[in-house]
Amino acid sequence: MEGRGTDASSYESKARLSHTADASKSPEDGGGKSGRGEPIQENGVVQQKRAAKIHDFCFGIPYGGLVLSGGLLGFVLSRNPATLSSGVLFGGALLALSTFSLKIWRQGKSSVPFILGQAALAAALLWKNYQTYSLTKKAFPPGFLRCY
Repeated sequence: MEGRGTDASSYESKARLSHTADASKSPEDGGGKSGRGEPIQENGVVQQKRAAKIHDFCFGIPYGGLVLSGGLLGFVLSRNPATLSSGVLFGGALLALSTFSLKIWRQGKSSVPFILGQAALAAALLWKNYQTYSLTKKAFPPGFLRCY
């Protein structure tokens, strides 16, 4: 038990030392963070601050899989072939475009056409669901409501 306390206190002191060392450098010196998302100037060269990137395929692959599985599940529950065709069509196309976008991105090329294709399919799916909602005024399709 005492060994744990020693490790924790040495970790805290190391963290405190590294924090004070970083804080001693001001943003004007080029050594600290500006904290406001502004570019950092180092040795007369302005460099953009590094930030995390979210790529289109990070959302497109799961969303395409969700739409595809929702179409399959909707068909199983309602036996409506229109549900199957729209789920497979939109979900499969979103999944394919997202996968191609990932492959192109790995090659270092621009995946803008795939991003635009995914956006167009998502907009078409949104419009289709909005039309269904405006006709039925139900948030969930009737297939889900019949199971209960």
